[in-house]
Amino acid sequence: MNRTTGAVKGKRVVMVCGVPMDMANCPVRDVMDNIGGKWNSLMILSLAEGPLRFSQLRRLIPDISQRMLTQTLRDLQRDGYLSRTVYPTQPPSVEYSLTDLGRSFLVPLKLFVDWSLQNHDAIRKARAEYDAVA
Repeated sequence: MNRTTGAVKGKRVVMVCGVPMDMANCPVRDVMDNIGGKWNSLMILSLAEGPLRFSQLRRLIPDISQRMLTQTLRDLQRDGYLSRTVYPTQPPSVEYSLTDLGRSFLVPLKLFVDWSLQNHDAIRKARAEYDAVA
């Protein structure tokens, strides 16, 4: 056993905030891999005010394709961030809404949005400086 990480010899370990985690079962990597997609956070933020139908989501995020919207909604539903309700109308109408888990994720997500707004200019400047010498 490695005394520094507490890991069993032969296991791959990643340090996350000073805590050793098995790379094959790291909760931080697992969550970030699934929520870090291009559309996932936009979808969750779009549903923050309440349930929306597919067409409403498509209008709120106009540059997402129908296929990608469908896949993103399925992925978020699979991970428990949102629920899908089908109403028996003709044709059937479907509404998407945040679950308790999805609403709990709004707290760190909104902090990230605020941080992004405050630091976007600095990030763009750093990119431009890097690109100028690269």
